[in-house]
Parts: sequence; structure tokens; C-alpha cells
Amino acid sequence: MDVNERYSYWIDLADYDIATAKAMLKTKRFLYIGFMCHQSIEKAIKAYHWKKTETEPAYIHNLLRLAEQSGLINEFNENHTTLINELNPLNIEARYPRAKEELLKALNLKKCKSLINQTEELLKWIKIKS
Repeated sequence: MDVNERYSYWIDLADYDIATAKAMLKTKRFLYIGFMCHQSIEKAIKAYHWKKTETEPAYIHNLLRLAEQSGLINEFNENHTTLINELNPLNIEARYPRAKEELLKALNLKKCKSLINQTEELLKWIKIKS
């Protein structure tokens, strides 16, 4: 695959993941909404990385480190950084919830709607930057 094909591959997956988060919102599967938002942004950053560096992104899930390695972090505003810091732990916590009840208290309907909206905005912004 060339760089554009790799970019499209990752963006398609990012779009799929945010659509999955929205579907989970309808069924109130709150625990995994944060995880899917994380996945969407992770894949969008990896798409950006391919487009800007023409190299394979690291096989990591830390959004902050991925943004640093791609150079995207230099473009972030305060809201972007805040969202990244909020999504980062949800990758692990949703997969292996140590305190499922605590996490579910934090990921209520209002919070999940906000996460999805913010994730959609950041996803759109990353696509524009690419």
C-alpha cells in the first residue's frame, strides 16, 4: 500500500470506531464508549502520522505519545490536549475495569455524549490537518 492507501485505511477505521461509539450510546453501553472514542482518535493520529511522515506509526496506544511522534501535538489547542488526556486511560480501563461500578458512574449519558461530540470534533480537525 502507498501512503494515501494507508492513510485511508486508518481513517476508515477511525470513522468506523466513532460510529460504533454512537451505536453504543443508543444502547447505553457506556463502558465501551470511551474505549471506542479512544480507538477512533488513535487511528486518526496513526493516519496523520502516515500522511505527514510516510513512516509506520509506533505500535502503541498512548495518544499523547502518538501525537508527539507524529508532530501533531504541536498543532493541538488546550481542548485537544484535555480530551487526549481524558481518553488515554479509557483504553485500558474499559478493557480491564478494576472498578467497573466507579467507571460506570463517571461514564454516564451526559458524559458519553460529550466524549462522542468532542471526539467527532477532534477527528474532523485531524482530517483537515492531514
